[in-house]
Amino acid sequence: MNTTDMSPGASPNRNGAVDVLVVGAGPTGLLLAGDLAKSGVDVTLLEQRDHESHLSRAFSLQARTLEQLDARGLADELLRIGTPTRAMHPFGRLSIDFSGLRTRFPFILTIPQWQVERALLRRAEEAGATILRGTRATGLRQDRDGVDVDVRCSDGTTATLRAGYAVGTDGVGSTVRQVLGLPFPGKSAIRSVMLADVLLDRAPDRIFNFSSNVEGFTFFAPFGDGWYRIVAWDRRKQEPDDAPVTLEDVRDITKRTIGDDLGMHDPRWLSRFHSDERQVPRYRLGRVFLAGDAAHVHSPAGGMGMNTGLQDAANLGWKLAAAVHGWAGDALLDSYHTERHPVGRMVLRISHALLTAVTTGSPLVRALRTALTTVVHRLVVVEPRASRGISGIGIAYRAPLGSHPLTGRRVPDLRLAGEPARLYEALREGKFVLVGCDVAEAAAPWAERVVTAAPAVGLRPTLLVRPDGHAAWAAENPGPDEVRGALTQWLGPVDGRGARTASPGA
Repeated sequence: MNTTDMSPGASPNRNGAVDVLVVGAGPTGLLLAGDLAKSGVDVTLLEQRDHESHLSRAFSLQARTLEQLDARGLADELLRIGTPTRAMHPFGRLSIDFSGLRTRFPFILTIPQWQVERALLRRAEEAGATILRGTRATGLRQDRDGVDVDVRCSDGTTATLRAGYAVGTDGVGSTVRQVLGLPFPGKSAIRSVMLADVLLDRAPDRIFNFSSNVEGFTFFAPFGDGWYRIVAWDRRKQEPDDAPVTLEDVRDITKRTIGDDLGMHDPRWLSRFHSDERQVPRYRLGRVFLAGDAAHVHSPAGGMGMNTGLQDAANLGWKLAAAVHGWAGDALLDSYHTERHPVGRMVLRISHALLTAVTTGSPLVRALRTALTTVVHRLVVVEPRASRGISGIGIAYRAPLGSHPLTGRRVPDLRLAGEPARLYEALREGKFVLVGCDVAEAAAPWAERVVTAAPAVGLRPTLLVRPDGHAAWAAENPGPDEVRGALTQWLGPVDGRGARTASPGA
């Protein structure tokens, strides 16, 4: 185990620099640290908490995130713990149905954030990541060769850690972002939202449904073990975040929105929070990157927060590993911002639209919303588009002009000939996967960086799949020279012995 408890008497002083220092051991930081360690990168993860938390705001995994976790061998384990739900009902008759998505995971999985963190922590430790608990980042400086991060331990001692790169995954109040001097423009979206984990005598008629009226809203999600997460907002009672929440507060607004408190009892957690809508303008500044809530934050509507951060990490990890190992450079690192910033902006728009729809107090607006959802409910093209956006299945990255139409798009879980039998099983090595017929010989010089596989059935384009499951390159019936050209572009040139050489990146 590489977890270090920085309790009194301990110190994070280290001999020499690490390749990457990740600040913040939430889901985003844990997935990133695990990916880097599995790729042979020397990574250290800092976490201010000195213990594991069983309390969390996030409680759902979307289809695309489950695919990313499947590519890390974790999805099946989490499926045994969580509860799948195939549709959500934001308001009125509008239903966002995920059951038609072309994926192994056509649903939302309700699961507490701490369960996700536990699985990611185990993976990161097994891969060799070093985790320093009770250690808070207080300052940061960077130069041409690396980053110095000042830290303070729980016993008050201080030290400076050196790394080639640093990543701030330290949440909405990110110290890394503040030290960089980056703005976090946006606004407060909603105040005084109550959270409660409770037992119910009677199950709600609908789950993943914002039951709303002029009084406020309530939202139910089942954990599958008899407990329900309730998200509630009372328009009449706007309290600060540190104001106490009672079970009676939650019962009262539930009665006023759905007419029944469902016999809720025995709360194991009660809390209150406010939600902002903000996004940093740059996800990269020199050798420092931001991901997850440190880069973007939005309302809980749609359940996309933790998911967007995990997908940030999946995008960034392999790019940082490529830079550390010397076969990619600034162009590839810059693509993290280029690809993920528009996704964060899209998530902000979707969550804002959903939140606005459920919190409006205007009778006229509510009447128009009801009429609109009735129309939308009849439009078969709108709901699939919404499900693809919220689930992340529809996310695609911009490709150069003239590229094959599949370039930049998410690649579904293709059936492969032999073992592994599925694309997302092949991705578990953390490498690129080249899917095509008779491609092994052309790819042999890059064997340390790419896995080759043949499609199980039918003629398909030859695909070079990135470690995050998006198509880096595709071509119809390419020759060996064309395949080698694509591998050189994405995996760097090799000498006659197949050794790594430096590359400016893709």
